[in-house]
Amino acid sequence: MPLVARLSLFYVAIYLVIGVSLPYVATFLRARGLSGAEIGAVLAAPLLLKPFTGAALAVWADGFRLRRSPMILLAIAAACAYLAMLVAPGFWGLLVCWLLGATLFSTISPLIDVVTLRRARTEGFNYGLPRGSGSSAFIAANLAMGLVLTWMGAEVIVVWITVAALLTAFAAFALVPAERVHDEGEAPAKRDRWKGLGSLLTDRVFVLAVVTAGLIQGAHGFYYSFSTILWRRQEIPEPMIGVLWGVGVAAEVGFMWFLEPWRRRVGPGRLLAMGAGAAVIRWTAYAFAPPLWALFPLQMLHAFTFAASFLASLQLIERLTPPKSASAAQALNSAVSQGFTLGLATLASGPLFDALGVKGYWAMAALGAAGLVGALVLGRSARVKAGA
Repeated sequence: MPLVARLSLFYVAIYLVIGVSLPYVATFLRARGLSGAEIGAVLAAPLLLKPFTGAALAVWADGFRLRRSPMILLAIAAACAYLAMLVAPGFWGLLVCWLLGATLFSTISPLIDVVTLRRARTEGFNYGLPRGSGSSAFIAANLAMGLVLTWMGAEVIVVWITVAALLTAFAAFALVPAERVHDEGEAPAKRDRWKGLGSLLTDRVFVLAVVTAGLIQGAHGFYYSFSTILWRRQEIPEPMIGVLWGVGVAAEVGFMWFLEPWRRRVGPGRLLAMGAGAAVIRWTAYAFAPPLWALFPLQMLHAFTFAASFLASLQLIERLTPPKSASAAQALNSAVSQGFTLGLATLASGPLFDALGVKGYWAMAALGAAGLVGALVLGRSARVKAGA
C-alpha cells in the first residue's frame, strides 16, 4: 500500500475517535447529570494540563526506537480510560477518566504529524491529503453518531470512542512506517531531551508562534463544548446538528486537499492572520444566534478558523525548530494550541454558558482578535519572512 494511503488510514482511525468525542462527550456528561460548569471543568482539565503532560509524554516518546511504538501504547491506555467512564462515579470519577483518556489519546496526533510532515517533504506529497482524510472520517463519525443518538442512549458515545481507540492502536502497528526516532542510533539521555525542550522555550519567535496559534484555536472552546446544546435550544434537529458539524469539517477538508498551491503562495504568516480574522467574524456572528440558513456559510469559515491556522502553525513550527527537537516542538505547539489556551477557553465556557447562553461567543471573538494582533506581529519577524 502506498505510504500516503497508509498514513491516511491511520488519520482516519484517529478521527473516528475525535469525530465523536469532541462534539458529543458533553452530551454524555449532561446525561450523567453534570451542570454546565462541571462539564466545562471536565473538558478543560486535560487541556489545561497539556503543556505539562504533552511535554512529558513527548520526551517519553522520544525514548523509543520507533516512532509508532508509543502511539500503540497511548491508544490502548486511552481506550481503557474511556471505557471506565461508563462506571465512573459522579463528577470526580468522570473527570479523572476523561483526563487520562483525552491526555493520552491527544498525544498521538503531534507524534504522527512529525512523521507525516517529514515524509511529505522528502517524498513530495501534500500533508493535507492524509490529514484531510482524518477530517473526512470526523464528518462520517459525527453524522453517524447524530443518527445513532436518535434511537440509543448517550452511553453509546463512550462505547464508540473506546472501540475506535483500540482500532487506532492496531492501525499504528499495521500502517505507520517503522521510522526511527533518532537516525543516528540510540536515543539521547532523558536529561538531554529535556534540555532540547528548554531551548525551545527561550526562543521568542517560536513562543510567539505557538501562543498566537493557541489564541486562534482556543477561540473554538465555546463552540466545541456548547454549540450542540445551544443548537438544540434553537430546536434544530439532532441529525441537522450533525450536518452543521459536517459542513464545517468538509470546508476544512476541502482547504487541505485542494488549496495547497495557494497556501504555499500565501505563506504561513499571512495564513495565520487570515485564520484570526475569520475567527473574529465567525464568533461575533454566532453570538447573535443566527438562523439555520445563516449557520451553513458561517460553518464554512472553519476552513480558516481551524484549518488555515492549524496548517500555518505546523509549517511555522517545523521551520523554526531543529530536526532533533521536532517531536517536542510539535507536541508543545499542540499542548498550547490544542491544549492550554483551548482549556482555559473551555473552562471559562461553562460559567459563560450558564450565565450568558449564546452571548458567550463574544469572549471567543475577543480571543480571535488577540490572535490577530499576534499574527501581525509575527509577520514582521525576519525569520518568518525568510522562511527559516
